[in-house]
Amino acid sequence: MFDPFQLPFVQRGVFEILLLSIALGVLGTWIVVRGLAFYSHALATAAFPGLVLADGLGFAPQLGALGIAAAFAVVVGRLGAGRRELYDSRTALALVGALALGVILASDVFHSGSNIETLLFGSLLILEPRDLIFGGVLSVLVVVANLLLGRSWLATGFDPDGARSLGVPALLPDLILLGLVALGAVAVLTAAGALLAAALLVVPAATTRLWIRRMPGWQIATVLLVAVEGVAGLWLSVEWNAPPGAAIAVLAGSVFVLAAITRALAGWGRMAIAPAVAAACVLLAGCAHVGGSSGDKLAVVATTTQIADFARNVGGDAVDVHQILQPNTDPHEYEPRPSDVTATAGAKLVLESGDGLDSWMDKVVSESGADAKVVDLANRLPVTVPGETSGPEASQYDPHWWHDPVNAEAAVREIRDAMTAADPSNRRTFEGNATAYLAELHRLDSGIQRCIDSVPPDQRKLVTDHDAFNYFAKRYGIQIVGAIIPSQTTEAQASAGDISRLAEEVRREHVRAIFPESSINPDVAHALANQTGAISDLTLYGDTLGPTGSNGATYLTMEAANADAMVRGFTGGQRGCRIPGVG
Repeated sequence: MFDPFQLPFVQRGVFEILLLSIALGVLGTWIVVRGLAFYSHALATAAFPGLVLADGLGFAPQLGALGIAAAFAVVVGRLGAGRRELYDSRTALALVGALALGVILASDVFHSGSNIETLLFGSLLILEPRDLIFGGVLSVLVVVANLLLGRSWLATGFDPDGARSLGVPALLPDLILLGLVALGAVAVLTAAGALLAAALLVVPAATTRLWIRRMPGWQIATVLLVAVEGVAGLWLSVEWNAPPGAAIAVLAGSVFVLAAITRALAGWGRMAIAPAVAAACVLLAGCAHVGGSSGDKLAVVATTTQIADFARNVGGDAVDVHQILQPNTDPHEYEPRPSDVTATAGAKLVLESGDGLDSWMDKVVSESGADAKVVDLANRLPVTVPGETSGPEASQYDPHWWHDPVNAEAAVREIRDAMTAADPSNRRTFEGNATAYLAELHRLDSGIQRCIDSVPPDQRKLVTDHDAFNYFAKRYGIQIVGAIIPSQTTEAQASAGDISRLAEEVRREHVRAIFPESSINPDVAHALANQTGAISDLTLYGDTLGPTGSNGATYLTMEAANADAMVRGFTGGQRGCRIPGVG
């Protein structure tokens, strides 16, 4: 049950929560008293443009979020001018402006992606020493401010007009309070994420408020509850294999509901919150622990669906493959889960696709403490894109090398050799399986070539969701007219100008089909097709395989399905492509 706490990244997360619990607990009580719940949630969400800016310029994301949060606090504080009833409306106005700025920066300036998603939902893997220092310093500042300004905050919170008439200063203390809440929201970004920061900032204080009225006792109880819910939420995130922000939010909400029901039905008194927390922990204790490799099989971790399929075909029953990416999961925006770290910790071999597609795996390997052999397949492939200089595979501009079956053959040979080195006793198994699978890949390549050759060259015009098919196109003589997202990564965003220019190109080139991809929302592709008169009902598998039972469930059937869809699109549905022995 307590195995997750042996993992270094969980230990850092626990330390961070304990450091932050003082600041978040005390601030939470003032947020509830002053009616700042919406403000605190909006402030964390409004940090989005700061995260984008930091990600785009390459500095610490917390610094970018802190800058925007401070500006947000000043704007709301000045607009509200100490008047509590104005906070919500002014906060909403400032929030809209911040989100609009963030969207513009993300879509048109920096094309930000996965790092932003991580900070919106939280991640155990991105905690750094600076996060721990920030949490400790913030707790000290909050305690000092609470001692010096607590009476002023209390007076203006319960009776702002009366406080002003008595000469109690309001504007400066309010700005300090808003600024501290901004710091708290930024501090909790790493553990819980911007969108779920309220789970630690607001919900614990609201829960303890059900039982405790006096401020000192309320603050102490809230600090303790933040610590308990934060640590339990981190444990739960490992057991559930979920982002920590979501786990903490579920736990905090459950405890609040249990406490409210207990308060309403039983009236057990102030200490009833303790059994409520205990009950929540008992309910959560049934979660299954993430297991490792089974038996004496070679434990292999593969990042992408394609690489995992290669590994299973080569290893057969002699290997136990942990596949990180699941079907129709976008590798460009993937946030590693705790189970990926635990699986890597017990692996002897780690297979990476390379070329930046799964760069997040470096963090997983380092956090796991594994001594596994790491094989970056893209750096080992001897084949280049057809027509380019020969030598080591140099596709840094495009990580989708597997769409050329010849590259897939080279990858299979590398996997065979890596498995043999890791488990020499199963050499014959690996060599026999690899030989049989290489023959199937060769048959796939020849079959696709025959299918594409049946289409006149001037009709082979491809438009997809993003630039994932350069290898496929260059191998089989297909003209790429354009892509909705003009980038090899889906982290980029398509602008209105990009779509307009692509629509003109589609009309000029008489493109018959727009091909959505299985792991990307097809709405823009459908809209572009409606605008240009093309069809958009033929889906391609770009970044991942399809789910079990689909025609893209394996690498062989995926590429055969892509060839079939392309031929149907190029010919206006007049013919398809069927490769004997595949699919």
